Amino acid sequence: MEELLIGLLKDYGYIILFLWSILEGETGLVMAGVMVHTEDMQLFIAIAVATLGGFLGDQIYFYLGRLNRKYIHKKLKSQRRKFALATLLLRKYGWLIIFVQRYMYGLRTIIPMSIGTTQYSARNFAIINFLSAVVWASATIILAYIFGEEILQIVHYAKNHLIYILPILVLTLISIFLYFHFKTKKKR
Repeated sequence: MEELLIGLLKDYGYIILFLWSILEGETGLVMAGVMVHTEDMQLFIAIAVATLGGFLGDQIYFYLGRLNRKYIHKKLKSQRRKFALATLLLRKYGWLIIFVQRYMYGLRTIIPMSIGTTQYSARNFAIINFLSAVVWASATIILAYIFGEEILQIVHYAKNHLIYILPILVLTLISIFLYFHFKTKKKR
């Protein structure tokens, strides 16, 4: 199984990186940096592919908000607070919030959608989004490249000690789930 996964990453790494960068990002960028470290990817191509994917993903979210404002507000009622926070952040910090939004866990997709529902310039959003994607992809991939050996050692250690790590991971995930479950139940 491991050999199959490594083979897929070597054969289709740039495609996987592009798609991963559209959807989420950081894990894919770290993977790309490690693959650059092992010489299975080229640094500048990996950065370009990740930049394009990250840029395109946020542009998609922006235009989802721009073209479907009423639908977005109706379907994402549970996210109303995040939309309000994103709008407040845009008013307070302007272009800076667009630049740093890809580092804001839980708001990464909401902020571009929220900005899309406003009258903010699509051209300005695209320029700032592109510059942010370049910095995001470059910094993350280069750091993962530099620390590639250490990352590989951690992965190797985790693989060899999975019997100990897996139960801890499962218990942690169950605890987090129960915490949020009871927290939302208490609010009702």
